[in-house]
Amino acid sequence: MILVTGGTGLVGAHLLLHLIDNGEKVRAIYRNVASIDKTKSLFSMYKKESLFEQIEWIQADITEVPSLEIAFQNIDTVYHCAALISFDPKDEDILRKTNIEGTANIVNFSIAYQIKKLCFISSIATLGDLLPHEKFITEETEWNPEKYHNDYAISKYGAEMEIWRGQQEGLEVIIVNPGVILGPGFREQGSGQLFTKVKNGLKFYTMGSTGFVAVTDVVRMAHQLMLSEIKNERFTLIAENSVFRDILNAMADALDVKRPEIHAKPFFMEILWRLDWFVSNVFQQKRKLSQATARASYSENTYSNQKIKDFLKTDFIDIHHYIKDISKL
Repeated sequence: MILVTGGTGLVGAHLLLHLIDNGEKVRAIYRNVASIDKTKSLFSMYKKESLFEQIEWIQADITEVPSLEIAFQNIDTVYHCAALISFDPKDEDILRKTNIEGTANIVNFSIAYQIKKLCFISSIATLGDLLPHEKFITEETEWNPEKYHNDYAISKYGAEMEIWRGQQEGLEVIIVNPGVILGPGFREQGSGQLFTKVKNGLKFYTMGSTGFVAVTDVVRMAHQLMLSEIKNERFTLIAENSVFRDILNAMADALDVKRPEIHAKPFFMEILWRLDWFVSNVFQQKRKLSQATARASYSENTYSNQKIKDFLKTDFIDIHHYIKDISKL
């Protein structure tokens, strides 16, 4: 049987659907009953309600060791998708606890229960920093601790160190590093918020760039890697490197709404995140735009997906076509 953590998130829910659709027996962790409804809604969106009933749900938390005892009973392989995503500096402690300590717990249980293989869904945020002569960020690009990294990136990097520790202790592992993951449902969190903002009339765009990937590609390739003889490797999963403006325009066109028209230049974004910091501190509100998010919006990063293409002899879904498809769901 397969254990999936984070089964109530975008990646985890799609992974559960993919695994069951391919004849796998799965168990999924949940923290509260309400969160399961998000996964159920996703199955309904794909008209696969009958498959949802095949999930064995276990209430547990990756940061609470006692609750994981039951979850790991009779498990052969693990997909660790659970993570906290936040770019608010105030969340530093909870990011470290969830992403690093939580992953350490999953690794420890995987070793103790002699799990055959563990797949960790990481992020391109953990990939290295380009040197002056380098053009593409790859799996081999070295992480420079002297350079600025936001708390989320640091926590995911720390989580990867726990995965590699497990590998050194005899656990077979796979790490995948997806770019910005696009997919249907979950419009109130992650990249899903982009669709919501565009639909509600987003006026600003930025000219930064990064890697984007369809959630269906992420789960398909993760499953292929776990079924293969490949082990103790990491893979960058991005379909294409795109400018944020182009992605926002594609979303606007697919949703049949007006495109964002105002270019939010770096100077404007620097003012905006400082203003947001001031307002959040005065009124004790959650940050809406952190320094990390603002700077990411105009940073230009280019990633290579050649390794996964070479290993699996596969290709990715075209992101712009995918945006059109999922906007209808």
